[in-house]
Amino acid sequence: MLAVVGPTASGKTELAVRLAERLGGEIISADSVQIYRGFDIGSGKPTAEELGRARHHLIDAKGPLEPVDAAAYAGLASAAIADARARGKVPIVCGGTFLWVKALLFGLLPAPPASEEIRARHRELAEREGRAALHAKLEAIDPAAWKRLHPNDLVRVSRALEIHELTGRAMSEQQAEHAFATTRHPAHLVALARDPAALTARIEERVNLWLAAGWIDEVRALIAAGYGEARAMGSVGYREVRAHVQGGVPEKDLALTIVRATRVFARRQRTWLNHAEVLWVAGD
Repeated sequence: MLAVVGPTASGKTELAVRLAERLGGEIISADSVQIYRGFDIGSGKPTAEELGRARHHLIDAKGPLEPVDAAAYAGLASAAIADARARGKVPIVCGGTFLWVKALLFGLLPAPPASEEIRARHRELAEREGRAALHAKLEAIDPAAWKRLHPNDLVRVSRALEIHELTGRAMSEQQAEHAFATTRHPAHLVALARDPAALTARIEERVNLWLAAGWIDEVRALIAAGYGEARAMGSVGYREVRAHVQGGVPEKDLALTIVRATRVFARRQRTWLNHAEVLWVAGD
């Protein structure tokens, strides 16, 4: 099957829709925000026109507070792939949540279940001494994870520490042994190639369009409905708009703040793609 990947704002959805039209395919979303109902504008969900051109799976599939991790996504996506194939359709995975794509295509590293006691300790330390203090604990036990993970990435830093405490081994060491070496769903990965300047321009245009479309009001309504701490609210863009709504980012600085955060995210995505076998297709 095909998997359309690539940096955010590169044009994945349009490419996937065109491929679905050409090949008789259906699209299986691999986006950790689009899967949630209510997170519409800032996740870049397919438009009504795009939904009309090709059937999409795993868009609006979960309520805002329902937990979905990579393992759960892989199960949902595998079922959607089987459903599409049963009706003679070509499954086309599309999205930028690359851990989810890897989990679907290659499976996940077997890991111990979460320990709420350990995670509570980590949250308490982060609140008392700052997230950088929690991140610093990684340097001695898992230097590879310490270098790779941002100090503010509380969830992943906590998980790396948790795995070491529960298994006595560094998460990075275990990941290197696993190396996503077992293929569960053979696929060709396709991405649109855009130079950094062009991608930045697309990011800026998209952010301005989304803000004009009511993104701030959407976030304000989600917070009012009790979803201010939903997992999707911590994603790039939503995190910055939430900060604005809560008085942390002035409106005059909001667009630039989102663009900067999105560019950092896109660079991280490109780093992942540099280590994958991807067919790069020239953008328009």
